[in-house]
Amino acid sequence: MGRTKFIVGGVLILAAVIYLIFSATKANAEYFLTVDELKAKGATLTGQNVRISGAVVGNTIQYDPNSLTLTFDVAQVPGDQKEVDAEGGLAAVLHAAVIDPNRARLKIIYNGPKPDLLKDEAQAIMTGHLDSNGVFHADELLLKCPTKYQEAVPNQAG
Repeated sequence: MGRTKFIVGGVLILAAVIYLIFSATKANAEYFLTVDELKAKGATLTGQNVRISGAVVGNTIQYDPNSLTLTFDVAQVPGDQKEVDAEGGLAAVLHAAVIDPNRARLKIIYNGPKPDLLKDEAQAIMTGHLDSNGVFHADELLLKCPTKYQEAVPNQAG
């Protein structure tokens, strides 16, 4: 009888732990999409928390220091690292995306200080949501400028 209570109690505790892990993971889950994928899914993702990546189009950057409102466009870049490598690396892909007027673009609105790395051809990774007008409201903005962080390849001793 005592052993049965112990087993039932252990199973209930295990079930509770599994439930908590599952519910926490589901609540924090975010889609990671390219601009093309986000535009294709559009209305089905309106209001959902998603993460996207794109190339900053420099001539679209506008910042109001009084309201801390930053707006800019990002252009479609491939989400697959193999495709990025095949196209000559991240710097080449970002450059090609920005100069191609036919690439899908997405308007971004971010409230906060203007990051120093926000410039033409930077890679922007944003977390936020798409509104019903197709504008992405970023809660988090991360930037990567490949030309600033290119690593020098050391000479190999032979």
